[in-house]
Amino acid sequence: MNVTDTLAVEPTLHTLIPIEEFKLLLGVDDRDDKLTKFCLVTSTLSIEQYCRRKLLSKTIHQVFKEWQDLTLFLSEYPVSEIIAVSVIYVSKEHQIIEPDLYNLEPLYEMVNIPYLVNLSPAISRMRGIDAMKVIYKSGYFLDGVPKDLTAACLELAAWNMSRYKGRRVGLTGNVRGGGREGEHFEMSMPENVRTLLEPYRRKTI
Repeated sequence: MNVTDTLAVEPTLHTLIPIEEFKLLLGVDDRDDKLTKFCLVTSTLSIEQYCRRKLLSKTIHQVFKEWQDLTLFLSEYPVSEIIAVSVIYVSKEHQIIEPDLYNLEPLYEMVNIPYLVNLSPAISRMRGIDAMKVIYKSGYFLDGVPKDLTAACLELAAWNMSRYKGRRVGLTGNVRGGGREGEHFEMSMPENVRTLLEPYRRKTI
């Protein structure tokens, strides 16, 4: 009887910088692993929220109820792969269309919608179409994240770790006003991080 050993594999963290690289750069102790992971993941999520887009590689399912000139504008970017394009009918099963009936086109001059799918004129001859669906991979793989994005994540995660360790989460310290002393809330993201992120921020939603 053959016995197969099963190794526990830790889920991949949703972070723009590998945890080991972060710990090495900042000299973080292994005893702070839980806090390190929390700060890295929350920093990445905050960056994606600020940029109004998904930055790490992810499979996107996008449905189009309307389109013009046989063109489907993809909402997430950069696009690394079109997995499938399918026709959704009103009264019959969905149909995956052949790759030679569409092509992916990058629009380098457009900031907010930089990728589109051009459909073949043959699609317009199909009857009873309710919608089109595109499944695609979008975002950066961990080993291909641009340097300024990794720098932004590093800066923000380190900043958050410092706040947590100092027990001053969201607070800047004492300020005087109206004859009273108190604490006030700090920006959720330092200005230098915002500057690094500006080229990646979606200008409109």
